[in-house]
Amino acid sequence: MGPATSAVRHRRAVPWAVIALWAIVLAVALSFAARLGDVQRDGVVDYLPASSDSTQAERLRQALPGGGTTDLVLVYRRDGGLIAADRTAADRQVGEIAARHWLTARPEALPSKDGSTLMYPLSTSEPGQDEEAQRAFVEDVREKTGDIGAMRVQVGGPGALGADMGAVFESIDATLMIATVLVVALLLIITYRSPFLWLVPLLVVGVAAIATRAAVYGLVEGFGLTVTSQSAGIMTVLVFGAGTDYALLIVARYREELRRVPHPYDAMRAALRGCGPAVLASSGTVAAGLLCLLAADLNSSRGLGPVGAIGVVCALAAMITLLPAVLVLLGRRMFWPLIPAYGSEPKRRLNLFAAMGSSAGRRPLAVLATGTVLLGALALGALNLPGALKEEDSFTRPPESVAAMATLAEAYPDRSSRPISLLAPTGEAARTLAGARATEGVAGAERGRDGGGWTELSVFADDAPESPGESATIGRLRAGLDGAHIGGASAQRIDLADTTVRDRLLVVPLVLAAVLLILTVLLRSLVAPLLLVAAVVVVWGASMGIGGLVFGPFLGFDGLDPGLPLLSFVFLVALGVDYGIFLMHRMREEAVRGAEPAEAALTALRTTGGVIASAGIVLAATFAVLASLPLVMMVEMGVLVAVGVLLDTFLVRTYLVTSASVLLGRRVWWPGGLARPAPEVAAPAMAEEPVRTGG
Repeated sequence: MGPATSAVRHRRAVPWAVIALWAIVLAVALSFAARLGDVQRDGVVDYLPASSDSTQAERLRQALPGGGTTDLVLVYRRDGGLIAADRTAADRQVGEIAARHWLTARPEALPSKDGSTLMYPLSTSEPGQDEEAQRAFVEDVREKTGDIGAMRVQVGGPGALGADMGAVFESIDATLMIATVLVVALLLIITYRSPFLWLVPLLVVGVAAIATRAAVYGLVEGFGLTVTSQSAGIMTVLVFGAGTDYALLIVARYREELRRVPHPYDAMRAALRGCGPAVLASSGTVAAGLLCLLAADLNSSRGLGPVGAIGVVCALAAMITLLPAVLVLLGRRMFWPLIPAYGSEPKRRLNLFAAMGSSAGRRPLAVLATGTVLLGALALGALNLPGALKEEDSFTRPPESVAAMATLAEAYPDRSSRPISLLAPTGEAARTLAGARATEGVAGAERGRDGGGWTELSVFADDAPESPGESATIGRLRAGLDGAHIGGASAQRIDLADTTVRDRLLVVPLVLAAVLLILTVLLRSLVAPLLLVAAVVVVWGASMGIGGLVFGPFLGFDGLDPGLPLLSFVFLVALGVDYGIFLMHRMREEAVRGAEPAEAALTALRTTGGVIASAGIVLAATFAVLASLPLVMMVEMGVLVAVGVLLDTFLVRTYLVTSASVLLGRRVWWPGGLARPAPEVAAPAMAEEPVRTGG
């Protein structure tokens, strides 16, 4: 057997071996991936700050006999005023509920001052902490209540809000997966203009998604990793978005190499050598940025870090192994009808990015100044961002629980319909109760359950839930009641807002440091990494400004999720630097070949602009899928990241980074060897093999 025959067998054996390995992985992963939904946790504690006072209170509540309570408010209202028969009918419905379920106390009717509404606070520990049991309890209460003639009946309160939120979370996985697959498939068909080629990246990224879900499930079972529906949904978007981006870059380079190399196996090896370092660096940047979230105190943010990082790593693994293996076995025919024949030249088409780069090259200072002023002006819109998102404003289509809270706010403007939960040592319960009642802003307080050395007190404020007045009352309770823990939905919102500020101050520098370190190692420069990081920070500011101009005035959102600024920063910096890596890596390659700085910058934009644009559109579209979900926090996340990615792709990378690179010249590579002027006499072949990204 000669060397040629051995080489042929090697070219055939390696792809089949890779596919066989992934087939085994897929067979094992399928059963575990299906179980991830069973271990997702959307309890209150899973989203709260780990060390906050309200988190301690919630944990103590859950440890009381029966576990944490499910609190509802039954609302009976007749426009124009209730009649005697209404009160009788309401008492009968409430009595039926009390007969069917164990309640912590007999519900007492609280009439509104205008006589139009009755409010029955209702609390039970019957479902415990089981989310399914809690939702079943709420649904049973809703079935046993209903409008009576002209009297409208609504079920509200924290328990009803939680049940409605849980129903939405339950549908997220399937909705998001279907929508993401359809969006990615459509964009790949448009990009490749082939009836077959688009299927390969889509199927491979699907395999990566299954492997990710299985790996995350394994970490949940083995190490107790917390996975919420929010983090699982964002994980799906990351896998499809990042995986498809890597596929676009690899396929573009593979198509280019097929024109130069006769055998697909050798062409793929050349393609991976060319774009592999940039793809590895970009995925490493995203994973490192996400892992910085482990330093966050907010449970939901800290859990998202490793979940997202696992998704990016699985997407990378599939795209640099399984995708090449499948493409090599299928050969050139997968590109039909635009088959890249060996020795052929690509069809000359108008290069939009060459034209855009030329304009940046002719007047770099004017382009840089104009773009910077534009982004700065957009960033001013952040001054118009709405305040913190209230729990009842979390839905894009308000459910019954939100409508009930609106009715209560109108009928009881001077009274809170939602208790503040106070946990006090049992020996101090009487003194704490008296102190709570004497606190300014408290309308009333009553003793609740006892157990484990702790007693739960329910405190009602004079002011409406999540109002400045109620927040001030909670502050006075915390300052005046030593040894007690203050919880409940309003206290949790206060702690959530405070913690997100602390997390931003800690995580943002960590993300910037991690990204700068990776870029410095890859580009062997300090100036180029600083330029790229400054660019993505400006993009984040402009995106937040656009959010301020859109969320309230056009989308009608009454609040901003407190964790959104940090999460959007992590995503836009980590994902945005991806495209900077592809551009700067190609620019460095041209500089290594001896190209002058301006020529290197424009060549890099011309050769990578198209594939970066395609990748940016795909990534923006996958995040935009989040906007189809009925949760305000998901819509806000999808809009901010999608807008930021598009700004980064078509304005910052194309104009600002290119014009800044032209202005800086060789200084962009300082202090590396490329910063020094090129010798007048051509140097011998360099030991460093140039690498190219995209084509």
